[in-house]
Amino acid sequence: MGVLYDYFTAASDEDAAATIDLRGGPGGAEPPRPGLLEALRAGDQEAIRRLARVRMRLSEHGLHVLSVKGIDPVVQVATLEELLTGVDTETLFARPRAAALVAERFGGEQLVLTLADETQRALAEVTPQRAAEVADPWSRTEEFGGYADPEALAEVVGELARLARHADEQQHRLYCWVCV
Repeated sequence: MGVLYDYFTAASDEDAAATIDLRGGPGGAEPPRPGLLEALRAGDQEAIRRLARVRMRLSEHGLHVLSVKGIDPVVQVATLEELLTGVDTETLFARPRAAALVAERFGGEQLVLTLADETQRALAEVTPQRAAEVADPWSRTEEFGGYADPEALAEVVGELARLARHADEQQHRLYCWVCV
C-alpha cells in the first residue's frame, strides 16, 4: 500500500494537530474525478494521465490539501529544498520547525509534522519553469532510488508551490499528515 502523505495548510500548530483524528486525515476521502472511470475503461492513457495528476484541492474537511504517495516531508522535501535554495540539509534539519511533531497516533503510524517556514517560502517562490528545472535532478537522488519520473515530480513541485502560496495568502503554515 505504501505511506500516504497529505500536505496541508493550517492557521496554527493546534489546528494542524487536530487533523490527526479526522476520518481519512486532512484529505479525507478524495472524490472521484469525473471522466477517469471512462478513460480507464477505454484504455485512454493520455486521458488517464491527465485526470490522475496530483493536485491541490479543498478536502471534505474544508482544508486545502495535496495528497501524494512517496514524497516524504523530512528527507525528500529537504532534498528538494536543497536543490531549490542551495542550503545544505544539515542546516535545513537544524531549523526549529523542520519536521517538528505536532501530533501522533497509533505508536507513530499517524503523524502530523510541520514544514519549516523557510521551506514554505522556498516553495512559494517556485515558478512552473523552476519546477521543471529542479524535477530532473530531484528524480535522480538517492531518496528516489536514483530515478523517478521527472515530469510527475515537476507536477508535485508545482502543486506544493501552489499550496505554499495559498498558505501565505491565508497567513497559514504548511504541515504534513503521514499515515503508514
